[in-house]
Amino acid sequence: MLIKGIILYLLLANLIGLFVMAEDKRRARKHKWRIPEKTLFLVSILGGSLGTWAGMYLFHHKTKHWYFVLGMPAICLIQALMAWYCFRNLSW
Repeated sequence: MLIKGIILYLLLANLIGLFVMAEDKRRARKHKWRIPEKTLFLVSILGGSLGTWAGMYLFHHKTKHWYFVLGMPAICLIQALMAWYCFRNLSW
């Protein structure tokens, strides 16, 4: 049950990550109020790193900012290593 909850949370977090990147790109094109970069990173840190990273390249958004180009994959890698460490000894 716990594993299913974690997987559901991560799926939702990554969908939100993808959505916020798409929404920020849409707002940028329309010259409207933007989603703060801190918020984009927060969504990534809270488990949506794969979604925000995918959204960067899918929507060609924030790909010229070095801190996004390096930061999003770094957060994703750290989260993957943490997941591997936490779940390596579980018997399915």
